[in-house]
Amino acid sequence: GRFAMCTSHPEVCRWLRDSLAQVFSQVPGLGGIFTITMSENLTNCAARGHRERCPRCRERKVGDIIAEVNTAMIEGMSKGSPSAEAILYSWGWPDADEGAIIGRLPKGKCRVMAVSERFMPIRRGGVDEIERDYSISIVGPGEYAKRIWRTAATNGIPTVAKVQAANSWELSTFPYLPVMDLVVRHAVNLVAENVSGVTLSWSLGCCPSDNLSVYSDIRRGETSADRVLDRMAERAYGKANVPRVRRAWTAFSNGFANYPFSYQTIYRGPHQWGPANPLYARKTDYKATMVCYPYDDLDGWRDKYPSETYVELIGKVAEGFAEGCRLMEGVANRRELDMFRAEQMHFAACRDQAKFVLARDRGDNEEMRRLAKAELDRAKAYWPIVRADSRIGYESSNHYFFVPR
Repeated sequence: GRFAMCTSHPEVCRWLRDSLAQVFSQVPGLGGIFTITMSENLTNCAARGHRERCPRCRERKVGDIIAEVNTAMIEGMSKGSPSAEAILYSWGWPDADEGAIIGRLPKGKCRVMAVSERFMPIRRGGVDEIERDYSISIVGPGEYAKRIWRTAATNGIPTVAKVQAANSWELSTFPYLPVMDLVVRHAVNLVAENVSGVTLSWSLGCCPSDNLSVYSDIRRGETSADRVLDRMAERAYGKANVPRVRRAWTAFSNGFANYPFSYQTIYRGPHQWGPANPLYARKTDYKATMVCYPYDDLDGWRDKYPSETYVELIGKVAEGFAEGCRLMEGVANRRELDMFRAEQMHFAACRDQAKFVLARDRGDNEEMRRLAKAELDRAKAYWPIVRADSRIGYESSNHYFFVPR
């Protein structure tokens, strides 16, 4: 029941061009535009894969429609400001149409962006999975992004890598994750792909952090992962503490590499809420919602991972963060160390909440009491941390997942 203005109609394309020309001529200094033409929002008749509903678009190729929409906007932008530039997100473009879209784009006015780690295969806990959304635990780039970038380069169009440098939906309620070994590996890998730019976050992950500084150092020409991390550690913690900080970052990274990643897990698991997610003594039958409310829906959290495997993997993440926190004691300042400890509590809460659901469903009251006590102790330890640091629990598109109360 929802329709876009049909961009196959010349009046609509003219409107797009004129609108962008007006904006860019009347607002000097705008750098450019960023387009997402096949994602959540209905921006053309092919955007959601239902062009057959449109009498004009049903006979056209998807690639022609998407190229035309982007070209119209680029032409309008350029008319209003010749120096402006467009970044075109390849998210959702059908494989068969990538070449047709890229080949029709205006040269010298745009860059093509692809999610670096998209569609990369992983195997964790004996379970095979394909990355579908933003991740830090999966280090790119993968073949999908490389293919997009090669096609763009062949057509003389610069490229951009989309990454999550500071945090991701794997854990979005903190300013950043101290998994520097994973972050720097991804950054160094991109050097070999000759991308002309990097988008460092989506709505989440924008808070200033050492993670973002990794890309700054590499942009200045440093391509050695060890030298980047040594310099960062010395800058933040002093030369004498570099070896200890590097071991801590490795512990955080090695733990996080066990994350039970799946498209469903990152959106429906209890990791955003951690100790703030209530325990349910009786089965609710509520289904976890996207990002916001995990309830007790273990089947929704774990997706294709068996329950015991999910518990084991998220437990390894918690153990890695516990070791990283231990190494950071006496090195990191109190506020930073408390944030790392709170992140560890989130992963430990995921493990114990899953165990609680399993114990409840098999009628093991003694195990339920033990786990409830552990969660109560964790909540008490967490409370003063979240009270003292207003960054915790916040994500820019969802605002506060929880507050101390």
